[in-house]
Amino acid sequence: MTAAPLTSAEIEAIRAQFPILRREVNGHPLTYLDSAATAQKPGVVIDAESAFLRTANAAVNRGAHTLAGEATEAYEDARGTVARFLGVAENEVVFTSHATEALNLIASSLGTASLGRGAGSHADAAPLALREGDEIVVTELEHHANLIPWQELAARTGATLRYVPVLDDGSLDLEAAARIIGERTRLLAVTHVSNVTGAITPLDALVPLARAVGALVVLDACQSAPHLPLRPRELDVDLAVFSGHKLYGPTGIGVLYGRAELLDAMPPFLYGGSMITTVTMERAEYLPAPQRFEPGSPRLSQAVGLAAAIRFLEGVGLDRIAATEHELAAHLLGGLASVPGVRVLGGVDPAGRVALASIVVDGVHAHDAGQVLDEVGIAARVGHHCAQPLHRRLGATASLRLSAGVHTTVAELDRAIEAVASIRPFFGLDGGAAS
Repeated sequence: MTAAPLTSAEIEAIRAQFPILRREVNGHPLTYLDSAATAQKPGVVIDAESAFLRTANAAVNRGAHTLAGEATEAYEDARGTVARFLGVAENEVVFTSHATEALNLIASSLGTASLGRGAGSHADAAPLALREGDEIVVTELEHHANLIPWQELAARTGATLRYVPVLDDGSLDLEAAARIIGERTRLLAVTHVSNVTGAITPLDALVPLARAVGALVVLDACQSAPHLPLRPRELDVDLAVFSGHKLYGPTGIGVLYGRAELLDAMPPFLYGGSMITTVTMERAEYLPAPQRFEPGSPRLSQAVGLAAAIRFLEGVGLDRIAATEHELAAHLLGGLASVPGVRVLGGVDPAGRVALASIVVDGVHAHDAGQVLDEVGIAARVGHHCAQPLHRRLGATASLRLSAGVHTTVAELDRAIEAVASIRPFFGLDGGAAS
């Protein structure tokens, strides 16, 4: 049964939980349409992190005193909350500093395996090794964080990096994907939702191609986790990453999901305390996942804040958030389509999209366009959004991105559309023809 979108009254109740939405910018009520870059924090997240620091802060797994026990319990409870959110086991959840670190962790670990060094039994890591002639496949949609680590891994191992191209409408060329993902493919790394077009990647078409040749599948879920139910096992991916700060949680924390047997076979990424069983002057033995990937002092208050953010989202309902986003996407894209001289990267069909749109305004640089919106209190992103190859493919050097959050209203989108319509006249350009 399809979930019902949030009502206007429910959205207003949600908005009341975000303290920052009460402020003004340049004399106007803040309209925050930059959630794809970083989401704002509801009061429960701010309070949870603050309360931990005020009442339970201590080193985890390292002391017998009461505070240490409470801190350890809070940290592991947070891991349990994330595991429930993803529908996976707790030992399949690794806390990192951010999603970028999580992706680098995977690439570095596979690189270590490829050098014949690693944790525990070398035989455990050997099947993960990449060799000359092997292929790593990405897509032209990727954020730099899901591209550059694989470029570097290919360079270190002698593997070849290939990519699935994008069509003129911003969608993936699935026919090309079927040709590119083949017997030499060892790893497919793909975004779940494009941070430029808002398009949901057709994993049901891509993942079976990888599975047919025994390739690992890595999913960048940074832009999907706040907007869609995220179930890595149901999506049939081996590894998935997302960031806390885009999920209404704190900065400084990310999550890596990995199949338990895969994580236990992967060599560590960083080395130090809290991730070992035995150390001599000659060698070390490492704990199983997730501890082997969490050396040093962990992200304590951040994990507690992330758990609070997840509980907040679960209280709203990810299925209802997705239904609401579908309506917001249709409203936003339809409104932008009516503005002369504005091109929406990826087109204006709302099917299979979250409420995110990147636009190019004819004759106006994206940064100048963003300043026009900022003058009336609208926060939007400008630049290439760490996706230069995709911008280049779509014929743009930069764009102005509008991205909704759980607190976004139709009225705010209307304000933004109206402001976008004012950009060209502001710079003395005529309306032109919509493109």
